[in-house]
Amino acid sequence: MDVNFEYDDVNASQRLEALAIKKINKLLDKFDFIVRADVFFKTEKTSSPEKGKICNIRLSAPGPRLFAESSHGSFEASIAESVGDLERQLEKRKAKMKSH
Repeated sequence: MDVNFEYDDVNASQRLEALAIKKINKLLDKFDFIVRADVFFKTEKTSSPEKGKICNIRLSAPGPRLFAESSHGSFEASIAESVGDLERQLEKRKAKMKSH
């Protein structure tokens, strides 16, 4: 599976990439039909310190692409929430695939 990273107003980070790949690989262990992942990191100026570090993850799998976005005070929390959202979407997709 390919994992592509893009950064917008963020310095490239091996640590963030390693964390994102680790979480995405856990999804891949459960859902072997994932083909590709695109991970976007960006910062946004906000008045709240609990927001602003945004992680978008887009997965290519059979059917429409899956997408999740979250904004927290740290990229680690944003990655975790995005992966959690994608896991719920993948569960639904897998259930639909089984019923056909």
